[in-house]
Amino acid sequence: MKLLHHLAAAALAAAAAGVPAQTLLTPGYRVTIEPRCPEGEVACAEVGYRGVSRRSGRAITLEGRTLHTRCADGVTPCRFLGWEFHNGDTVYRVLESGELIVQRGERLLVHERGEWRP
Repeated sequence: MKLLHHLAAAALAAAAAGVPAQTLLTPGYRVTIEPRCPEGEVACAEVGYRGVSRRSGRAITLEGRTLHTRCADGVTPCRFLGWEFHNGDTVYRVLESGELIVQRGERLLVHERGEWRP
């Protein structure tokens, strides 16, 4: 029983060590990004996306990953760019610079700039 208690406490501590959610507010959308990897992990393949239309109130929830440039070796992630999420053939990118870009194939569906909110 004591071991189970310690394991539960360790799991809670590990979850709390993650990076907090961030919200991007654009003219048309409120996008919340929630990394689910431990703080300090450079490339994260477990990132949540919740986008809500400020016009209609409709929402979408997706899972994705971080985006980075590649270092000289072509493998190691270098500079952080933002996050990428897929919904079928539609790609959602949220950039650190505050841009929301949604594309279906070559067709640009959304390109808005916003502000990060705590």
